[in-house]
Amino acid sequence: MAKPVAAESEAQRFLREGSGPWADLALTLPVFVGYHLGVVFLPVRNAADLVTRELTTLAENSIWQYIGLTLGIGAAFAGVLLMLGRGHTLRASRFVYVAIEGIVYAVAMRLAGHYVVSQLALVGGAPDGRFSALVMSLGAGFYEEIAFRVVLFGLGLRLILGLIGTLPRAKRTLVALAWALSIAFVFSGWHYVGDLGEAFELRSFVFRSVCGLAFTIIYSFRGFAPAVWTHTIYDAWILLF
Repeated sequence: MAKPVAAESEAQRFLREGSGPWADLALTLPVFVGYHLGVVFLPVRNAADLVTRELTTLAENSIWQYIGLTLGIGAAFAGVLLMLGRGHTLRASRFVYVAIEGIVYAVAMRLAGHYVVSQLALVGGAPDGRFSALVMSLGAGFYEEIAFRVVLFGLGLRLILGLIGTLPRAKRTLVALAWALSIAFVFSGWHYVGDLGEAFELRSFVFRSVCGLAFTIIYSFRGFAPAVWTHTIYDAWILLF
């Protein structure tokens, strides 16, 4: 008689599936909505945020209309997931698992950063105050991961490999690693430009490069949502505690 197969737990399913497009959409909704509900009360926003200005314009500078639009976007995304039969991606347990995964990665990343350089904040020049720090952490986690991991690394690597053509697997891996390092340096340099940019300092540049490479590794092997949560949790940890 065949031995019955034990039912797969939600935690096992999450670890097996990792992060896919639908799971990413669901698991990053709290970060997206939380950032946009908070940033409207701040005099600054994340430099990679291209959405807040458009939402403010659509809301005709009305705070209540803006809040309604933000919540409406979140509800619309959740509705799409439910209609497509992806409701399981919205289970509370999945948010707990991705948050725990983010905490583990954040701790490991900070230890790795300590190994390379002394303790330095990942995001410099953020406004003072716990509320501001939390909101800016949400914005950095969501929008910087879109800009640097999804667009620059993910799409950029596909374009590069497409232009190069057929390569042995080992060489493709070397190209991916070289591109990941390049994006890590760009990500680090991003923190020294603009109104909130801080003065360049070699140790902080190296530290941020290590963090950028860590985010890329998480994105490559676990997906967008774990990278967003790791970035958000790490920034909040540095800025709040």
